[in-house]
Amino acid sequence: MKKKYFWIVYFLFDFLTAIVSWFLFNYFRKIYIEKYHFEITFKLIVTSFSITVFWLTLYGIYGNYKKVYKKYRIREISQTISQSFTGCIFIFFILLLDDKINTYQDYYRLFIVLLATHTTLTLFPRIVLTSNIVKKIHQKKIGFNTLIIGSSQKAKDTFLEITNLKKGTGHFFIGYVSTNDAKDQLFQSGLKNHGNYSGISKIIKEYSVEQVVIATEPSEHQKINSIINDLANFNVEIKVIADMYNILTGSVKMNSIFGALLITVSPEIMPSWQKILKRIMDVSISGFAIIILSPIFLILSILIKIDSRGTILFQQERIGIHNSRFKILKFRSMYLDSEKNGPQLSSENDTRITRIGRFMRKTRLDETPQFYNVIKGEMSLVGPRPERQFFIDQIISKAPHYKHISKVKPGITSWGQVKYGYAENVDEMIARLKFDLLYVENMSLTLDIKILFYTIIIILKGSGK
Repeated sequence: MKKKYFWIVYFLFDFLTAIVSWFLFNYFRKIYIEKYHFEITFKLIVTSFSITVFWLTLYGIYGNYKKVYKKYRIREISQTISQSFTGCIFIFFILLLDDKINTYQDYYRLFIVLLATHTTLTLFPRIVLTSNIVKKIHQKKIGFNTLIIGSSQKAKDTFLEITNLKKGTGHFFIGYVSTNDAKDQLFQSGLKNHGNYSGISKIIKEYSVEQVVIATEPSEHQKINSIINDLANFNVEIKVIADMYNILTGSVKMNSIFGALLITVSPEIMPSWQKILKRIMDVSISGFAIIILSPIFLILSILIKIDSRGTILFQQERIGIHNSRFKILKFRSMYLDSEKNGPQLSSENDTRITRIGRFMRKTRLDETPQFYNVIKGEMSLVGPRPERQFFIDQIISKAPHYKHISKVKPGITSWGQVKYGYAENVDEMIARLKFDLLYVENMSLTLDIKILFYTIIIILKGSGK
């Protein structure tokens, strides 16, 4: 089975163990607690499937079916125990707390049996599957296409260190890219030299690279930031040799891979369960806002038409997550042909802004049609503001780390937007960038709520720039 479909095996075993554990629990419940004979009824069958859907949903929220080939046993055990405890607590208070019992000790017995049965049955096939994956990785039967970026000698040392280990590490090396214009074939080790770093984009796509190991010489440490910035546009896992740690900033995760100490750069930005809740929050709030604000939308539409000729809504191409392009929606706040001389940023006293447009920009009401972009999945409520490619090119020429912004969906509001409002020039965009980068590296639902709170204050005060 292909790697991308192997999660189905975990899913099927979770499905079976959830049903079996619930049947066994109900057998114990009827025979030993209620002192009644056990029988399979239609109600039990329906309840079993409902409980199973609950468990599978919980596992999905926690990201159990993502990157199953990168699981390891200790983590599998701890995750299964914590998830089982969370789920059993929920089931106990929703379904079991009203059960007829003889003494309160029966509640403890019910919960312990439910937890022990479900955890044991769920954990056993998971450990077997994960152990089999780990075994195949150690035997070098399973791995991930890996590219080394660095200088000849350091790449050689890193490659030999990893490949000479007795147990495989999951790296299938497809070759090496030089950062110092090396002309040689690197070394007689079978590692292909793909040439100069300038062709990195083509190589990653052509060979379906999943992991990149950066191995530069100490004198080349300055290159690390530019390499990481360039790789931000690709969905690859970035690792660097351990002596790079002192120059890295942000959140990193260190992994000792059987003797080869590597640092994983830019792990998951948000836990899977938070990503799902963030999306649920995006859709529900946006849908609610569209309904509640519909009378205001009608009034603004009339005022925009009265104030100046032109369309009510304004569409413009922006760059979203992973450099995807989409059409952002706004209420038109400027006169027609306001950019006939090319792309321009607005300023506080911009004569191109209409009278109603000035009010809408102060209160952020011009951005409200973007709730539709959020529902479509092109944007989020909170995230870095999306820019046009014209200005992105200018920003990147001065601040290459802007590329990290593309790792997340753009938002209607952002930390930078709350702090700076609309940027009037590229330098202000760059000044605003540090707050957006901080947001990307520290994304959480708590931070989203804080930003939304301050955005609401700006709207109510009409103090937006």
